[in-house]
Amino acid sequence: MTRIDQIMRLAPVIPVIVIDDLAHAVPLAEALVAGGLPALEVTLRTPCALNAIRAMTAVPGAIVGAGTVTNAAQLDAALAAGAEFIVAPGLTEPLGKAAIAREVPFLPGVATAGDIMRGLDLGLTHFKFFPAMAAGGLPALKALAAPFGDVRFCPTGGIGADTAAEWLAFEPVLCVGGSWIAPRGPPDRSEIERLAHAAAALGQ
Repeated sequence: MTRIDQIMRLAPVIPVIVIDDLAHAVPLAEALVAGGLPALEVTLRTPCALNAIRAMTAVPGAIVGAGTVTNAAQLDAALAAGAEFIVAPGLTEPLGKAAIAREVPFLPGVATAGDIMRGLDLGLTHFKFFPAMAAGGLPALKALAAPFGDVRFCPTGGIGADTAAEWLAFEPVLCVGGSWIAPRGPPDRSEIERLAHAAAALGQ
């Protein structure tokens, strides 16, 4: 079974994607994968999100996950659509237990030491630090990570091309999540592929 740490290590950036028009899903996924970003987080924020996940899983090389998952019902709907990993904005015990029971790679959001301790109690060690900038930025994550030596993070929220490298230089950060590589609207394939190439190079 694929583990969440393996997905987090595929590329330095996981695109955070909002799909408003199902026709945009496949071209966007193709451009991102071609640019070197195979792990794609499709947020469940729009009516066509589940269908977008279903469509994008057919793109060769794409590892498609569902984001903004907040309960077990959404988790099951995402898995039924073909999602290969699950990202949540926070961590509740019911959602955490549901993800563990279904043996799906799971990246829950944390912003406090209590959040991390709740995850550790469930056996989780990999988390999304969210909302990264609003929660205090890199200094906050460094302070938060200090007591938890084995915990690894994917900061997401307010991170852009100009700040991603600074986050990635912090050892407990395996990758960052960002929407700058996949702007909403009709995908400009050449531009998205260019942005993806630049993002993929951040880990080198």
